[in-house]
Amino acid sequence: MNYKIEVNGKTYEVKIEDLNARPIIAWVDGQKCEVMPAESSRPQESKPAMQENARPMSVAAAQPLLGGNSITAPLPGVVAEVFIKAGDVIESGQVILVIEAMKMKNSIRATRGGKVSEVLASAGQSVAHKQALIKFEGE
Repeated sequence: MNYKIEVNGKTYEVKIEDLNARPIIAWVDGQKCEVMPAESSRPQESKPAMQENARPMSVAAAQPLLGGNSITAPLPGVVAEVFIKAGDVIESGQVILVIEAMKMKNSIRATRGGKVSEVLASAGQSVAHKQALIKFEGE
């Protein structure tokens, strides 16, 4: 299914693969995102796939940028919570923050482990697609 979605005045092309697969694969402007619904319920033919009161979903972490030295936002939105700080040592797959977009909370996970040198986003801040969220030490 292909969609054009407008967020904060910017239009994004979104392609969603099989809604019954887990995780759901979504392509946002050519960037692959894996989406895992909070519950294992599958959409039914009689219900619309997107509802205003949809449950929170977990989005795989953004792809590393600049040689893997940072993690970027996989989608635009508002940072709802930040779970790490500079100096923390994180593991790959660990939830680092939550971005709220279109009334849905998306858990952003680290794509790799390492020591955080700087957190570039804070709760309440709007972030753009591919905006750097954290930087790692070294490299």
